[in-house]
Amino acid sequence: MSQQQEQPSRPQEPVTYGDVFEVSGELADKPIAPEDAKMMQAAETRVFGHTQKGGTAAVMQSAATANKRGGFVHPGDTTDLATERGVTVAQTDVPGARVTTEFVGGQVVGQYVEPRPVTTAVATEAEAIGLKLQSAITIGEALEATVQTAGNKPVDQSDAAAIQAAEVRASGTNVIAPGGVAASAQSAANHNATIERDEDKIKLVDVLAGATGKLSADKAATRQDAEGVVSAELRNNPNLSTHPGGVAASVTAAARLNEKADI
Repeated sequence: MSQQQEQPSRPQEPVTYGDVFEVSGELADKPIAPEDAKMMQAAETRVFGHTQKGGTAAVMQSAATANKRGGFVHPGDTTDLATERGVTVAQTDVPGARVTTEFVGGQVVGQYVEPRPVTTAVATEAEAIGLKLQSAITIGEALEATVQTAGNKPVDQSDAAAIQAAEVRASGTNVIAPGGVAASAQSAANHNATIERDEDKIKLVDVLAGATGKLSADKAATRQDAEGVVSAELRNNPNLSTHPGGVAASVTAAARLNEKADI
């Protein structure tokens, strides 16, 4: 009896994706498996030339090791969603920065923003995607950028609140335009609250694609705008956090770039 009591105790629960990342749906309940971590390590190495110290791959490796020690997973195990939808790292260049977003099973698990000098090459690239460096990045453009970093995220109340705050600041009025981007986001959030499967929910890409054209007015994103959008997203998230690559993150990035460029 005493010998059994001296045995080191194993963890009672596995470390899941939902424990360490802002993910939802089926993925959130999946234990992080050894092969998932290996795939993320390989993806980071392809993009960065090495794994990021303290980054997503490192977190996944630590979690997978703990899960193996607890007997919840075994060497060679992989998560079905990681196999079916992939473990990937994508990069998007915007004026003054490169945004790197990491995905597991189609959901964002990490994001890095690397400032870059505004060179002629970047200016040409910016013009190709419709942004002019002599003009600041607008709130509408920031909303559209969210499509690239979190477009597959189902719209929830925190997204709707952040989008409404962004529209109010862009238009300069508290009136929510019928059929506008904020009204569409609220409708999507209400609809999604009644749907169980994430696959059947309305995504951010459905609401924010072409956001600039749906705003009654637009303006350059400022630090004050970003603070208002971040506050709205936080207040309406039960976890009191913002989504990586989400609406608040995009408006914050736009405001930061505008300050650095002094435009």
